[in-house]
Amino acid sequence: MATWNSRGLRGSTLEDLINRTNEKYQENGLALIQKIPTPITPIRIDKDERHITLAYFDQKSTVDYIGAVQGLPVCFDAKECAADTFALANIHEHQVTFMEDFEKQGGIAFFLLFFSHKNQFYYLPYAHLRYFWDRAKEGGRKSFRYDELNPEYFLPKKQGVLVPYLDMIQKDLDTREE
Repeated sequence: MATWNSRGLRGSTLEDLINRTNEKYQENGLALIQKIPTPITPIRIDKDERHITLAYFDQKSTVDYIGAVQGLPVCFDAKECAADTFALANIHEHQVTFMEDFEKQGGIAFFLLFFSHKNQFYYLPYAHLRYFWDRAKEGGRKSFRYDELNPEYFLPKKQGVLVPYLDMIQKDLDTREE
């Protein structure tokens, strides 16, 4: 079983940016997206500092966020990458299965990637992830490169919104209808 030991802050900056963006979207009546907590069981607690120092995961998590955008169900996971290559090992089979099932139910599933070394956010539609995932399953690369990504899905800087992913959901929808 996987354990957690003082690694809980990995990705917390990205998570904070997304949470603040989701609050802004909710305040403006554009979306209602919630962070899904990962269930853990504490093993060791620092009583002086009152925080968990060792725990194990109760179950596999599915995605980081789930909710609705203008009546459309959405789910997504957020990942941070410090290089030009993203290892598919950072994504788990049960996440891909959940996203596939979510899309079969009429929802939109995607990943928000943050390339920290370039300070760029990327919206990775489920279909694009599936291409890379299937390629790896068939013996191909176990990762994808920054230069393989569709430039149209890099999130533009937008005044007042830290991670402006809503426009990319519309782009994703538009490409499905073509």
